[in-house]
This record gives sequence, structure tokens and C-alpha cells, in this order.
Amino acid sequence: MIERLRVTDMMFGPINSGSGVRFRLWAPLVDSVGLKLADREPQDMQRSADGWYDCDIADAGPGSLYRFVLPDGRQVPDPASRFQPHDVHGFSEVIDLKSYRWKNSNWAGRAWEELVIYEMHIGTFTDEGTFLAAIDRLDHLARLGVTAIQLMPLADFPGRYGWGYDGVLPYAPDSSYGRPEHLMALVDAAHQRGICVLLDVVYNHFGPDGNYLPSYAPLFSDSHQTPWGNGINYDGEGSGPIREFAIQNAIYWVTEFKLDGLRLDAVHAIKDDSREHFLIELARRVRAEAGVRHVHLIVENEDNNTDLLKRDESGDATLFTAQWNDDIHHVLHITATGETFGYYGDYAQDTNAIGRALAEGFVFQGQHMPYRGEARGKSTLALPPTAFISFIQNHDQIGNRATGDRVIAAQSAEMAKAIAAVYLLAPQIPMLFMGEEWGAQEPFPYFCDLNEELNAMVRKGRREELSRLPGFDADDLLDPTAPSTFEMAKLAWWNISHAPYSEMLDFYSMLLKIRHQEIVPLLRGAKRGTFATDPNAAAVAIDWPLAGGGRLHLRANLGNDGLSPDIRATDAREVFSLGSANGGKLSPWSVFWSISPG
Repeated sequence: MIERLRVTDMMFGPINSGSGVRFRLWAPLVDSVGLKLADREPQDMQRSADGWYDCDIADAGPGSLYRFVLPDGRQVPDPASRFQPHDVHGFSEVIDLKSYRWKNSNWAGRAWEELVIYEMHIGTFTDEGTFLAAIDRLDHLARLGVTAIQLMPLADFPGRYGWGYDGVLPYAPDSSYGRPEHLMALVDAAHQRGICVLLDVVYNHFGPDGNYLPSYAPLFSDSHQTPWGNGINYDGEGSGPIREFAIQNAIYWVTEFKLDGLRLDAVHAIKDDSREHFLIELARRVRAEAGVRHVHLIVENEDNNTDLLKRDESGDATLFTAQWNDDIHHVLHITATGETFGYYGDYAQDTNAIGRALAEGFVFQGQHMPYRGEARGKSTLALPPTAFISFIQNHDQIGNRATGDRVIAAQSAEMAKAIAAVYLLAPQIPMLFMGEEWGAQEPFPYFCDLNEELNAMVRKGRREELSRLPGFDADDLLDPTAPSTFEMAKLAWWNISHAPYSEMLDFYSMLLKIRHQEIVPLLRGAKRGTFATDPNAAAVAIDWPLAGGGRLHLRANLGNDGLSPDIRATDAREVFSLGSANGGKLSPWSVFWSISPG
């Protein structure tokens, strides 16, 4: 029989051995649990005093299908299921992850400064929408200059399609994308091309359809409230196994699937009054398990709390590597489109916002933010520019529009190139959204496939939320639950060989080549920049100190309302130019990058 493991040693989910499988479930809120294998009648599981149930099945193994039976007769999947061949309400499948033969088993990752991130949604990245189909596009990304892909959440979610943020089984890659072995093959193929793989994970809430955990375990706590209801119980009675469930999940992705890092969704909504906050423990333990590998931990944090981004004396991250910098998006979006509704208005009123976001990271570093009605952020003084991830498109900023339209793609090529030339060469770590590199026009609207009742609630909620936007037309609102909404988001890959898409692709490829050759070697030791702006003509001058005494210079006119004073750096080697500087002035949408030696 399988040797009994201590709770503190166990990995959630079934334990494989040569003598069968041990099935385990932590269910302290119920007084009995049964095990139902697909090919036999249920049998009782043995209960321990700490609320764990287990059962050894000698003739079970990889491929065995099973569910747990609760006292009320409901059959539920394993919350730590490794694979759900028939979606979140079906049987769980025993998987032998050790059977995959890695071709790049010695991959150690890449230094953070080398990363150019490419956010992708597996279901719409290709027509097939699978892990294996994505492999066929990795050569395109390698030629482009992408060195990391960031996958939107994979935790098994209900239905045929979704963004992944309503996942309920965090250990199981969604079956619509393929099997766990297929995800391993994608990671392996990416590593073979020198591309890291990062994964978006959600530890702030569970989706509403298919989450059975509250029926038998204290998953939620009414001591903390979040936008999704009661917070996850990371600090109350019975919270120990809940914390382990999430932290071991993070370790699971990094170790079993050899992922190069994680992006934690909405960490501001993770509430924890423990002596060691859940986020701190997670970062500490994931880094310890990774050993000498380069593993990068990223946060999305509306509060702009720089405490999570601390560096040690050598400049290395002690907890989280970087944060998605929405402030960069907002200032560049306003510059490109002139949109000033909602929170954009707070950025539009600050004539120094674009300079501060590019030079210092956050625009709000403790100042009062009218849209929020309170102070926001902390100082970035001690942080390098590489502590921030910049972008002009991502799933949120596109999908939270009424029609999911890619605003940047709808602008003039001149403007789009200028904006790209700024953020792709800046010392913050850049992130593209899939298709951006060729100016893809395909929308990326929000889509999901829940049960009938929840679908109706989503349709109503989206209509109410988006109706607050200026110019909202109910006739334009897409049905987020319709298959057609999902299908329209699939990339039209055939466009990349035709103008004007091919021209934009060449431009992006050129920028990333310059980044890797000229900018990346300077990023280790780069410091927060200083800036000057000319609000009358949207001109900006930024200088970043480099290790060894050199400096990186940006001079740009990101406006179309006339000429600006020529504020280009002198005595510097120019590495990129776009536009002109006739008569001592910068023309609209001009961008100049240069480097001064140390």
C-alpha cells in the first residue's frame, strides 16, 4: 500500500505509486466522503481527525476517472484535479505528469532584463485554440523578438470558452485547450526557442460555476470582502490547508510544468491579517523551490503598492519582480486617442503624467486620486524601471470596452508607430498583446460560457457596467455568452503577409531588434529617470541613469497639434529616430532615442 504522508508534506490531488493510487480530500465540514470511480460503485473513504479523507485503490492508475461523493449524494470533482476531460462538473482523471519526457530539461530561464512579453489567450491565438496549435506560431514570435509568452489563466473554467478568470479547478489546465501533456509540450517547445513561459494565476477569487469547495471546506471568510463577495480564507479558522492549496498550486506550475514565472491577478483583493501575508509566503516559497532557475513573479495591483517590489543591495527582487503598470497604458492611451472619460480624466489633467509614468513608473505615488476618492500608490524612488511592465494593449484594456475594439489599431499608422517606439524601447519591460505586432484589427471582447442563470446575470451586468461609458449604444453591445463573440476574437493570421499589416510587423521586428541589441545590455543597474515636458505640444524629454555613468535619452513629440521645441539630447549616439527635427523643432509623432557613454 501507499505509505501514509503527513498533511504538511502532501501535494493535493491523487498520489500515484507502483502499487496504485491514494485519493485524498480535505473536507472538514462534512462527516463522510465517498470515492466514485467511473467503472465501479462508490466506496467509503477513511476520515482522519484533521478533516482529511483518504482511500487507497490498488488497481487504479493514470487514466482512472473518479469523483468524490458528499453526504447529500452529490458527486464532485477533485478540487486539485490534474485534468477534467468532461469539464468542471465531470469526472477527474488521474494523470502521471512524470511520464512526459522533457527535451530541454536543463533550461534555466532568462534574466528579467531580457524579457519582451507577449500576452496570449490560448483559445483565440489560433483557429484551433489549443496548446499544440500554439506551438506552430512560436517561430513567428522568436523572429519577432519575443522572449516570453504570458498565458491568460488556464485553471479549468466552465463551458467551451472563457477568459479564464472564472476558473474553479486551479491545478487542471482547461480541457478545451488540450491535455496537461500538451501544455508541457508547449512549454518545452518555447524553451527550445529561447522563449520563457509565464502563467496568469488567480488567487483572489473562484468562479461561480463549478466551485464545490465551500460545500465541504472553509474556503471563504466573511471577515474580508472583495468585488466577488467574501474573501478567500487565508487567515481565519481552518485557513492552513487553504493557504497550502494556493501556494502549492503556484509551486506546482513552476516545478511540474517548468514555467518561468507567474502573474498574480488583482493582488489588492487578497486580504490577509496573518503575521506573514499570503503573498509574501507565496513569493518566498516559490523562489525557494525554483532554486537557481530564473523565475519571475509579477503582480497586478490597483493600489500601486511598491512594498511588494522591493530590491536587495544587488538590485534583485526579493519578493515580486515587477508589476503591470496601468499608468503607462493610461497616459499613452490618452495621448493616442484623446479619450478622457472615467479614470482617464485624472491622468489627462496632469500635464506631467506622461513624463512621470515613463521616467518613474507610477503617476500616482501617494497623491490624492479624484476618481478613487483617496490617495493612491507609494513612492517608486527606490525602484529601477525594470520593476514595471509597460503596454499599450492588454486583455483588460481591450475587453472592457463595449465592443472589445483595439483602439490603438484604429489610429493612424504614424501615431501607432510613435507610441510603439516609445514603450518598446523604454527601459520598463514591454508587453505586447497578441496580434498587436501587425496591427491586428480583431476585437477581444469579454466572453464566457456559464450556466443559463449565470449567463443571464453576466449579460445584465455587462450592460449596466458599460452603459456608464460615454457614447454607449446598447445596439453595439456584444453578447458575452454568444459563441460568435468568442469566434470574432480569433486572430486572422493570414493578414501578416499583406500590407499594411506586413509593414507594421516589420516595424515591430525592427524595434525589438534594436531593443535587444542596444537597450537590454544597459538595463542591469538602470535607475529611475528624470523628465521634462512641454504640455503645449505634448513633447517629453526623459533621461535614465545607467550603470557605469551612461545615460539613456528619449526625446519625443507625441502630439499632432504643431511643432515642439527641439529638446533632443546632445553628445549622444542616436540608436533610433522616427520623424524629423527641422529648424530646431520636433515634428508631430517624432521619437528619438540616444545613449550617452559613461
